[in-house]
Amino acid sequence: MWRAEDLPGVVQTLLTPPPRPTAERYRHELKYLISYGEKAALETRMRPILQMDPHAGNGGYFIRSLYFDDYWHSAYEEKEAGVLLRKKYRIRIYDSSDRIIKLERKKKFGSWIYKEDAVLTRAEFEKILAGEYAFLLQSEQNLCREFYYECVSQLLRPRVIVDYEREPWIMDEGTVRITFDKDVRAAVGGYDIFDKTLPALPVLEPGKLIMEVKFTEFLPGILRSLLPPASQEYTAVSKYVLCCDKTAYQYGFGYWQETGASPYDTPL
Repeated sequence: MWRAEDLPGVVQTLLTPPPRPTAERYRHELKYLISYGEKAALETRMRPILQMDPHAGNGGYFIRSLYFDDYWHSAYEEKEAGVLLRKKYRIRIYDSSDRIIKLERKKKFGSWIYKEDAVLTRAEFEKILAGEYAFLLQSEQNLCREFYYECVSQLLRPRVIVDYEREPWIMDEGTVRITFDKDVRAAVGGYDIFDKTLPALPVLEPGKLIMEVKFTEFLPGILRSLLPPASQEYTAVSKYVLCCDKTAYQYGFGYWQETGASPYDTPL
């Protein structure tokens, strides 16, 4: 049990990235829920010091991610409970194309994040969707093998599809990346991320979007002055959790009963 005089050390521990292998490089991640009017004002101030990511054609790109969760819905429950160290898996594509398909694992330690990815083919994605995981064990990519063990031992399964339009800005100093995620929605009716006919349900209140600020070494002072003040809805909003909540009706309405059952209590 720590004492009052130990508090500075406790705080420092929480702000320090976890011990990690040399290959792991954690980054800071700050999130804000802002209005489109606030975005326009920020963009005017950002233009002289940041540039649009050159990979973003026509001002941005469309992202679709299929998130996975285990039998106990750990990714959802740990986020809701504010667990300090947690992880989640997803398969992500860009602009509805199968040219780049990534299996990703995102680790979170407080405000620190670390992302790993492995490349998949369209055929491999379809095998995963069909519940055929054996090929993952033979992969040369370590993340694929670990994903296999999660699927087999923890019953990791598809949970929800998250869609949004992303506008990315970058700055070389401090490896800063600022993104605006607009029109965040949950696709329903299936888990095929290449199905363009899936209907989608918006999850943010009208006129709102998510601003994310990511940086590695430091956040330059000139950019700190641009960020919304602390009172400006600094948030730990999770697109995954928002989309899970929006699609909870798919798992029955037991959570309306006085038993207090969770909408995620049904088996995967």
